[in-house]
Amino acid sequence: MSLTETDSRKSGLAAAFGAYVTWGFLPLYLILVRSVPAFEFVAWRIVWTLPICLLIVAFRKQGVQVIEALRNPRVLGWLVLSATLIAVNWVVYVWAIQQGQVYAASLGYYINPLLNILLGTVFLKEKLSRLQWVAVGLAAVGVALLAGGALTTLWISLTLAATFGTYGLVRKQVPVGSLPGLTIESLLLLLPSIGVTLYYAGLPQGSSFEVSLGLSLAIVLGGFLTAIPLLLFAVAARRMPYSTLGFIQFLAPSIVFVLGLTVFGEDLKPAQAACFACIWAAAALFIYDLLSRRRAAASA
Repeated sequence: MSLTETDSRKSGLAAAFGAYVTWGFLPLYLILVRSVPAFEFVAWRIVWTLPICLLIVAFRKQGVQVIEALRNPRVLGWLVLSATLIAVNWVVYVWAIQQGQVYAASLGYYINPLLNILLGTVFLKEKLSRLQWVAVGLAAVGVALLAGGALTTLWISLTLAATFGTYGLVRKQVPVGSLPGLTIESLLLLLPSIGVTLYYAGLPQGSSFEVSLGLSLAIVLGGFLTAIPLLLFAVAARRMPYSTLGFIQFLAPSIVFVLGLTVFGEDLKPAQAACFACIWAAAALFIYDLLSRRRAAASA
């Protein structure tokens, strides 16, 4: 591996950790906006994400890349798909947290890394070592234990896993930078989002954005908490093997899992405890193998 490739993977690793830690603690932010309906909140997220992206695009002088991508029908078509996938993912996730289904949301992002690894090996022809496959199997056992005890909410988990896993695969393949891609996704979702905000504004209770200054500022903050981790994720997805990125993703649902226990007061069932143990044992195996291979490569 060249020095440039090594630096790229290191920056991808840092970006991945930044994205997943932010997403892991996102339920704490959602407490602030729990009075906002899920559809309306996601619409406001998109409305406020776009100007943030445009400001960063202007600062980094990437406007030409955005225009070039908009003029390319193939790239634009793929970004329509990725925008749809991430919008569905956001709505289901926010709704699940608002309904107190924290563990169901956590399970979705426990399943997601396994799906990432599957997509990486099948579509991207990435190779796993024998020990990494053992880790995958151990993680699959843990997820199966948790899924077996949550069949009524499994649709939430599967929807979250499928939409975000496919979103990452699409973004990895589309030849457009992280920031220009997110900017175009937000632009594509802007008109539907404005329509949703106008619909809620016309209801008897009115727009959530007009309730109080504190709630309005919290909604605006959602734009930053949407743009920054998604940008970091897109950087990581383009610079790292998708299967490795999948295992780092276990960080986010583990944080959500702990928040479910400590902040949201959900009861810990035996199946959930067993899943947690399997997942972290699998992650430890995977990381041990990565570090062993890196040391071996350095010695060679």
